[in-house]
Amino acid sequence: MLCERFSTEKMLQLSVRTANTGVVPREPKVSVCVCTWMPGMYLNLVVYTNGCLSNSFLMIGHFSLHLSFMKGLCVCVCVCVCVCVSVCADLLPASCGEEMTRGFLQELVDILLGFICKSNQRSSKVLDFHHPHQLKEGLEGFSLDLPDQPETLEQLLVDCRDTLKYGVSTGHPRFFNQLSSGLDVIGVAGEWLTSTANTNMFTYEVSPVFLLIEEVLLKKMRSIVGWADDEGDGLFCPGGTISNLYSILLARYHFYPEVKTRGMGALPRLAMFTSEHSHYSVKKSAAVLGIGTENVVVVKLQIPKHSWSIYLCSLILSLQAAWGGGLLMSDRHRMKLQGIERACSVTWNPHKMMGVPLQCSAILVKKRGLLQECNKLGAQYLFQMDKPYDVSYDTGDKSIQCGRHVDVFKLWLMWKAKGSDGFGSQVNKCLENAEYLYDQLQKRTEFELVFKNKPEHSNVCFWYIPPSLRSLPPGSDRDRRLHQVAPRIKGRMMEKGSVLIGYQPLGTKVNFFRCVFSNPATQQEDIDFLLDEICKLGADL
Repeated sequence: MLCERFSTEKMLQLSVRTANTGVVPREPKVSVCVCTWMPGMYLNLVVYTNGCLSNSFLMIGHFSLHLSFMKGLCVCVCVCVCVCVSVCADLLPASCGEEMTRGFLQELVDILLGFICKSNQRSSKVLDFHHPHQLKEGLEGFSLDLPDQPETLEQLLVDCRDTLKYGVSTGHPRFFNQLSSGLDVIGVAGEWLTSTANTNMFTYEVSPVFLLIEEVLLKKMRSIVGWADDEGDGLFCPGGTISNLYSILLARYHFYPEVKTRGMGALPRLAMFTSEHSHYSVKKSAAVLGIGTENVVVVKLQIPKHSWSIYLCSLILSLQAAWGGGLLMSDRHRMKLQGIERACSVTWNPHKMMGVPLQCSAILVKKRGLLQECNKLGAQYLFQMDKPYDVSYDTGDKSIQCGRHVDVFKLWLMWKAKGSDGFGSQVNKCLENAEYLYDQLQKRTEFELVFKNKPEHSNVCFWYIPPSLRSLPPGSDRDRRLHQVAPRIKGRMMEKGSVLIGYQPLGTKVNFFRCVFSNPATQQEDIDFLLDEICKLGADL
């Protein structure tokens, strides 16, 4: 009876947490096998793990168990318990790796969900700032060094958590720093799906659904600009800078198609005219394309300063509405871009005012076929003409890239979740926040507006005047001292981590704070907090 009892397999489920990570490692199945025994002798037991594929084990203890089953017989059971420590090789596509993969990704989702929830708590920090040398040297076990041997999955999860911990919470309601803020949950879901699909946007055969989604989005965006259904083209690009590069590339090709084969040496000297408020990427594009930054002529135009910028190459009109393009979604504010339909190309970044997770930028082109003519090279290993489907959907030859990331699905999913009206309401709220800040700055004597007029967009620029400067008359001495105020407050702000806002000079204007609203989570209480916090941090300057 004793032999029969012990020869039956006993499964022991372990739930052991490693000391430092707080992560539950794999729970091994432990089987016990019994050998033949004789009265007066120790019973020998073999303990082994069943189904463990791990390359390493963590010994967590062994013990002796004394059992008296009959008079004169002592059975000693020696148990050695091992917990599997998992590494990357245990995940799919490893054999029997599905359970481990599921557990790892569930742990990761818990980390991400915790970060998302914490980002929306106003009591949490916007950032836990450390200087570069501190992060490079390592903090609390967080190391940037790359190992020769694989680290455990538990350690990788710790690294994921620490990466978020020491980064910046751009979805925090009190993050006002740059144009891409907020964290849309539907957009995050779209990004996750995109990474899971892990495909390329160059041919229909490897990206059928995503290419059709891109076509639908581009057609919708062109109609919002005001172009006819039978005209236009476009691409989603890795950021507004590349979208602007496309617009200048196309303008040059439109007038001088020989540049594609013969180069700039076959062309006359070219010049570009651009608004004084245009993005610096216009000059950068001139440098990249061989036009030269000295041939970019900056002109003053009577247009809204923060909505869109304009540049011309010969007689081609291009609009850089990367930031301001979102106004087109608002029935209340789209009139600020009146005349945009006259442009030959438009840059529009949904990852800014529309709140789509980075990156998501489109170049819209009015002349159909121009992208293809300008960039086509017909690589035979990708763009065969005898494929069993309509090869016009192999859009990769319109791009200057080969591999192109899927940036469209998250926008498409958000558009389905919000509808056009939802995006419009989101844009309206951002501009309402800007108007509220503008009104508060006018009421408070410790602040001065950089631009006296009501903001055209959701950017508001202002100075904080500390008590020591309020009695000084305007002049070079006051400007010199005021120029140092914003950077010093920003430094203290980063150390404290309670709020984050950008600053800059502009022409003859000394450093000022530039508040940008694109996060729908931001409320009026957050704007009040921002102003009060600036006053606290700068009171002794």
